[in-house]
Amino acid sequence: MQRFLILFSILFSGALFSQTKLNLIPYPQDLKIIKGTSEIPNQILIREMNNSFLQSEVKVLNTFFKNNATRFLTSDHGVPKYSFVTVEKVNLSEIKEDGYFLEINDKKILIKYSSKKGKFYAFQTLIQLINQFSDKKEIPNLQINDLPKFAWRGMHLDVSRHFFTVEEVKQYIDYLAMYKLNTFHWHLTDDQGWRIEIKKYPKLTQIGSKRKQSMIGAYVDNTFDGKPYGPYFYTQEQIKEVVNYATERHITVVPEIEMPGHALAALSAYPELACTKGPFEPATKWGVFDDVFCPKDETFTFLENVLNEVMTLFPSQYIHIGGDECPKTRWKECAHCQELIRKNNLKDEHGLQSYFIQRIEKHVNSKGRKIIGWDEILEGGLAPNAAVMSWTGVSGGIEAAKSNHFAVMTPGSYCYFDHYQGDPATEPNAFGGFTPLDKVYSYNPIPTELNAEQAKYILGVQANLWTEYILDFKQVEYMIFPRLMALSEVAWGTSDPPNYKEFENRVVEHFKGLDKMNVNYAKSIYNISGKATAANKGVFYELSTSQNPNGIRYTLNGTDPAANSQRYETPIPVSKSLMVKSAYFENEKLKSAISSQSFFVSKTTGKSIILEEQPGENYSFGGAFTLVDGIIGNQRQLGKTWLGFQGKDVVATIDFGEKTPFSEVYFNTLDNRGSWIHFAKSAQIFVSDDGTDFNMIKEIGKEEILSAKGKIKIKVGNQNSKYLKIKIENAGIIPAGNPGADSKAWLFVDEIGAL
Repeated sequence: MQRFLILFSILFSGALFSQTKLNLIPYPQDLKIIKGTSEIPNQILIREMNNSFLQSEVKVLNTFFKNNATRFLTSDHGVPKYSFVTVEKVNLSEIKEDGYFLEINDKKILIKYSSKKGKFYAFQTLIQLINQFSDKKEIPNLQINDLPKFAWRGMHLDVSRHFFTVEEVKQYIDYLAMYKLNTFHWHLTDDQGWRIEIKKYPKLTQIGSKRKQSMIGAYVDNTFDGKPYGPYFYTQEQIKEVVNYATERHITVVPEIEMPGHALAALSAYPELACTKGPFEPATKWGVFDDVFCPKDETFTFLENVLNEVMTLFPSQYIHIGGDECPKTRWKECAHCQELIRKNNLKDEHGLQSYFIQRIEKHVNSKGRKIIGWDEILEGGLAPNAAVMSWTGVSGGIEAAKSNHFAVMTPGSYCYFDHYQGDPATEPNAFGGFTPLDKVYSYNPIPTELNAEQAKYILGVQANLWTEYILDFKQVEYMIFPRLMALSEVAWGTSDPPNYKEFENRVVEHFKGLDKMNVNYAKSIYNISGKATAANKGVFYELSTSQNPNGIRYTLNGTDPAANSQRYETPIPVSKSLMVKSAYFENEKLKSAISSQSFFVSKTTGKSIILEEQPGENYSFGGAFTLVDGIIGNQRQLGKTWLGFQGKDVVATIDFGEKTPFSEVYFNTLDNRGSWIHFAKSAQIFVSDDGTDFNMIKEIGKEEILSAKGKIKIKVGNQNSKYLKIKIENAGIIPAGNPGADSKAWLFVDEIGAL
């Protein structure tokens, strides 16, 4: 029997025994408090009953205390006079794989497990418990029976847009391990950079790992830094180092090699793999590009050779092959592609994509592995053994599960951590969207459309971090924390959205530990959150904070709340145009950022509105009311003030409640082609007195919309009606020469007003 001495350091400050829940994240499936407490000693000896407690495991546990003086230590001496942790391996019939039993009672700690993963998770829980109560020097006696709900509990990291060092990637893996996530999805190739050494094709890293410059600021600004980026890539030895590091922490690394789209970095090195001759270079802009892998024999030989080296480096069951956002423009113009479609009796270019993916799958399957891809691999028919990563919404996962294919749920509206998590005005520049902590916590990975048998095909849940606007690792930390904590509890299966506030309290306690570790987490939940709501045929502005709501103060004239403000008590009525500035104060001292929200009130503000088509799930915050809440969307930020519609027209009917005079109608729209967002094609204005028979009074075309640069004001003459209807026509299919060509365009609209 080997004995190992453990010294626990302080990460989390103490809490009262009487609190409703202990400060554990993710919370265990079953926890019982037993009468009495046990003293927390400074040193604890671990005894493994069945086999030796490996020294490497002690080394791994030490990494969670790297910023503290004390350490887990090994001891070859006699039994010291310290408290014991007894660790016992049991059969699967007693404790399921990944599960564990933890008991603290009478100054003794017992852990039971059936797999090393379960033992590892038990120690993560024990670390959190001891650190939580270290100030009090004693811990409540308790029993925990715990088991994760989902087999796939993942986090993704894009290193193609911006690169992160081996040490930073290891730190990322540590964060996953702290919160019992078990899958690291490593996005290694894309248009902007190829980041993995492939010995058979050295030009991939010689040419594809660098770019001339990088896009900066908001996409619509179209500005660049003028600085060469790279060469940056991981050698195969570094890849092995990271994989081993993750394996020690019971985390599977799933590599992603993008195909057939997002291939510019590869085509820059080997242009003969494209449909056209090139030349190509790694992209300096973000977005989607027409030049993709051409499905010819030399391309498949290349990709199979690449995947052979990748599969040698990564032992994961699944290999991610991308499959998303592949424009068909080049394939439509390519004689070889058209002949391939004819020869194989394929329906169209979507069928050709399915042919491409299935051919790759056969090779991966021949090596004893499986492919997983973004939900576009459903186009033209899903490969026989493929799993789907559902990102555009939940429909891809539903379709996969109903056809007996496994799926990982990662819808952008809940699981994209490159979205804003607080007021965009007080947050660093982000890709767009709005995914605050409470929304992540509210997600249920099992779609309601699935029955119990179909639900078994949902492997789990994953969050993704795309790095177009993330320049360094401190910003990575900012974007994943604290949202990673919410994801971990969703993935573990113990999230409780109706009691979100209780979870938020635990998050705040964990901030103290992150402070000890010098983690740059987002403090957005401390800031004031504002939400426009409809009530009494008007708009009210609700303010909230994770802190004591009595600390909220605000002004209505645009002045600083610190100078002359009033205490927030009830939602603020918005009956005229104004600016609300708000902040959180504690002991009369400003404790948060100052939030600002302007309201522009028109005759539609707060009125009843009905949409014939609903916005996309990723861009639906606030629903139809967002279009009449008095808040004008910022054209440089795709935050929560916009509604987005893919391939759909916006048809909105507004009920004034009574006949109302007006002579001008306005709305705002966006043009952000790198994100497939296009200005509307046209707009028509209708009026009615009964809500049934509508008369068109005005129509404008694309040229008028373009000339207005998205800020549309339409003179309609002197009108006096009860109902106003506006139809804003989507641009339709994206034309060749644009990112996302042949795909459905997005139409973004905000604030439909009448004056």
